[in-house]
Amino acid sequence: MRLPWRVLTVPVRGASSVPAGMLTFVPACSTADAHSLQQLQGFVSRSRRLFIITGAGLSTESGIPDYRSEGVGLYARTDRRPMQHAEFVRSAKSRQRYWARNFVGWPQFSSHQPNSAHRTLQRWEERGKLHWLVTQNVDALHSKAGQKRLTELHGCTHRVVCLGCGGISAREELQKQFVALNPDWRAQAGAVAPDGDVFLEDEQVLSFRVPSCGDCGGTLKPEVTFFGDTVNKATVQFVHDRLAESDAVLVVGSSLQVYSGYRFLLAASDRKMPVAIVNIGTTRADHLAELKVSGRCGEVLSVIQRL
Repeated sequence: MRLPWRVLTVPVRGASSVPAGMLTFVPACSTADAHSLQQLQGFVSRSRRLFIITGAGLSTESGIPDYRSEGVGLYARTDRRPMQHAEFVRSAKSRQRYWARNFVGWPQFSSHQPNSAHRTLQRWEERGKLHWLVTQNVDALHSKAGQKRLTELHGCTHRVVCLGCGGISAREELQKQFVALNPDWRAQAGAVAPDGDVFLEDEQVLSFRVPSCGDCGGTLKPEVTFFGDTVNKATVQFVHDRLAESDAVLVVGSSLQVYSGYRFLLAASDRKMPVAIVNIGTTRADHLAELKVSGRCGEVLSVIQRL
């Protein structure tokens, strides 16, 4: 029988390991004793083929906001909502607005770097502890950290796909095209969203020019799964196959409110796999976990590594 989950919080010893400027988007969390971390260490140590799912809570410590965190998430701070897939596909005006905002936000968004949690997970892979990592994030921070056994479940903003021919290109190359097409265009950016979007007034984007695919003239879109779209079936099956090869599941920095990630927790439960969660706040899978630790991902994982 699966044990009832327990909320275990992480002690803060002196100054935070997260740079002060990065804490803007990290929710507050309470404290507890080191015994909590020892329980998580035991969970990780017992696993030989660990399957890890990460979410936006991992990247807040790199200065990238998430959507749902209480008080500091995008939904709590603004009334703006992310681009919907159907709107992007059907409306040239919506695409113009999206790409103008993304163009302004790209230099800052693309400059974010992995934090201690990303680096710890990469070391776990090097040491053979981590069998596979699935991230719901689109920020490329796991790749920047050197993660290889990785599936970017929702794609990556650093890639662009043509909806006509399916060609994939680098987002950085598209930035150069934007600059060439809009040499005199200027706009002042507002807050940056989790997908690199920024907030601009509609009148600011009316003259912004968006290129088409150089090969077929088709519509260019970030190679990410927008809200309202579905993850590719082949990708989902690939992840299920990696889960079947694993012996335990660790969730890091995700509320699992989106079904595309939550489905793998349901599959793990069906397989009676042990599940642990590291996250600030409740998650959709709390009832499936035998262990829940509430704390900053970087602090928790770094301590686990040292124990």
